[in-house]
Amino acid sequence: MAKRLDQVLVIDVESTCWAGAPPDGQISEIIEIGLCTIDADRLERLEKRSFLVQPVKSEISSFCTELTTLTAEQFTGAGSFADAARVLKKSYHAKDRLWASWGDYDRRQFERMCLEFEVGNPFGPGHLNVKTLFAIATGSHHELGLEGACKKLGMDMTGTHHRGHDDAWNIAGVLCWLLSRIRDKSS
Repeated sequence: MAKRLDQVLVIDVESTCWAGAPPDGQISEIIEIGLCTIDADRLERLEKRSFLVQPVKSEISSFCTELTTLTAEQFTGAGSFADAARVLKKSYHAKDRLWASWGDYDRRQFERMCLEFEVGNPFGPGHLNVKTLFAIATGSHHELGLEGACKKLGMDMTGTHHRGHDDAWNIAGVLCWLLSRIRDKSS
């Protein structure tokens, strides 16, 4: 199948985390997949969605709750990583669309989770590292965090930082700004 260039899927994951190393027998695993779709023609954010993923090989620490606001109770009835991957493939055609994230962490975390849980990667090879693109496009000699990038652009971050769907929405805003700038210069 040909690449679908109608939308860009912006992804931000939150994973189980601790103040230090994971406790014995636990691993860092994706617990939220935030998604924001971008209309590639109009460069507008279309949808913001959160997939909560039931942790299997770890517990949500108090450190994780402080960082993300996610509590263990919120995962009662949450789907599996395989469930979320299926929705991304079927409903969002993730294999055939460009997907983007802030840095490479999300891409690597998906690769690790797919191996760990023997789930096919829902994404194709077309990944865009918005963090690096932003640094190069703005002439910075180092990469900024999402908050720093938004501040540099004079954009207010919306929602709760370190919640997947809110961060995906904010990353998509930065990406739309970058792509608009590229289009303006090529006109």
